[in-house]
Order: sequence, then structure tokens, then C-alpha cells
Amino acid sequence: MKIGFIGLGIMGSRMAANLQKRGYSLVVFNRTRGKAQPLLDQGATFADSPPKLAEQVDVLFTMLAHPDAVEQAALGTNGFLSHLKSNALWVDCSSVNPSFSKKMAAAAAAGRIRFVDAPVTGSAPVAADGKLIFWVGGDAADVEAIRPLLLCMGNKIVHVGGHGMGTSMKMVVNLLLGTGMAAFAEAMELGQGLGLSQKMLFDSLLSTPTVAPFLASKREKIESGNYEAEFPLRWMQKDMHLASVSAYEAGVALPVANVTKEIYRLAMRGGHESKDFSAIYEFAMGDDGKERGTQP
Repeated sequence: MKIGFIGLGIMGSRMAANLQKRGYSLVVFNRTRGKAQPLLDQGATFADSPPKLAEQVDVLFTMLAHPDAVEQAALGTNGFLSHLKSNALWVDCSSVNPSFSKKMAAAAAAGRIRFVDAPVTGSAPVAADGKLIFWVGGDAADVEAIRPLLLCMGNKIVHVGGHGMGTSMKMVVNLLLGTGMAAFAEAMELGQGLGLSQKMLFDSLLSTPTVAPFLASKREKIESGNYEAEFPLRWMQKDMHLASVSAYEAGVALPVANVTKEIYRLAMRGGHESKDFSAIYEFAMGDDGKERGTQP
């Protein structure tokens, strides 16, 4: 079986590397070829375009930044969809909105291509360790066909339902991540403004049920002020926006999420877009994130 992988950014490069480590033959494409070099050094083949990649593979993974990038890669003037073999599988791991996934599923079906939406939960280190969670939408037979591949990259696969249901769950998960991070930053700002030290707040809050478990993994970044991206803030803002779009389509009100996504947008305007999304703490603290508390 030959596997195609398009999109070798922070997550995609690590996911593709884990497929390669498990012995799968890869054909890869990325707009910036240099990002593919580590995979090429280990035997992967670089395709000059998405169509040339599609012609060679049985299963194609895409891990791209946003819906427009996915649509351009699949259906654009140099798109891959019409070049895949009949009955091939396209697995989109990108974080996109459910209605978009359903649109791509329909486009794939028209060309006799099987489609699965399989976005992931997990940061760059989790991807490197092959411990991602896959939220999967698609036909049961197609999910089973790709299960061995997903288990090379993750340790939990949840088949949520039909097309678009994987991305639906991803919207819910990232809404919780985005609002949780922003609420924690605001709580820390209040605590330090009242004279509590950053250390006291971390030591006290992280052991309580009021704080989401993922926040413990952000402590080092916040304390050091080193916000090297595991999940860039601009993509969190994008996912919050897609959650808002999905809510509009479903007739659901998301007042907290909509305010929060605008806070992330302001942080982007303040120069934090390429930092880890935990840099919303730095933004909340007035962009310096300096210690304010005075109590031990």
C-alpha cells in the first residue's frame, strides 16, 4: 500500500514520520519542499504537484491549515481529487468545519472516491509520540480500512458518526481548549492583580477540578515566556471562528465563544499569531506576562 501525505507543517510532518517509521511507503507534497526533507532522507518520494501525488497512492492524507487550503489542494486548478484512483481513500485530518467536510465528501463521492474526516486532538509533542486522538466521520468500512494507519499516528480512535461528525467533535473540543485557555489567563491576571504570586496560583489551581488538565502542560511556557508553537494561536482563532460559523449554521448561540475568538484576534493583531495559543496569557498580562503578585 502506498500512502500520500499533503501538508507537512507542525502536525503533518510528525504524523507522516510515524507512518514512515512503521514501514509504510510515502509520497509527499508540501508547498515548501524543505519541510519534506527529513522524510525524503528516510526514503519518501516527493511529488511535484498534488495531482502527481494522487496518481501514485491508494490512501491520501491531507493535513492543511484551513478549509480554503484543503479545497484548493483537492479541487483547484492543480487539485488532486480527479487524479485519485477509483475507490481510493481520502482522509482529511485538517481542522475544518462540518459543513465543509460534508461538501468534500460529496465531491469525493462524485468521483468514486471514499472520504473520511479525521481531525486530531494533540499538540506537536503528542503527534511526535504517536499519541493523537482521532475524531472520525465516515462509513464504518472505510474507518476500519484506515484504522491500522491511524494507529501509527494515534492511540485513540473515536468513530463519531457519518461524514462531518469527526469535524463536529473537533469543533467542540477546540472550543473548550480556546475558551479554557483564555479563561485561565484572565483568572491568573486577576489573581496576580490581587497580589497572589504566579507560583502560588499555579501550585494551587492546577491541582483543583476547576482547571482543565491540559493547562498543566502550558505552565512551563508561561513561566519561561517561551511560547514556541505547539498549536499556533492563529489556528486556534481560526478554529474558534469555524465553531462560530458552525453554530450559525446549526442555529446555536455561542456568546462566550464569540467573545473569546475576538480576544484571540486582538492577540494576533498584537503580534502573537505565530506563538503557541497559550500566549493568550502574555496578551492578557499586557504583552509582557511579567510577575505581578507579591504574596509568597
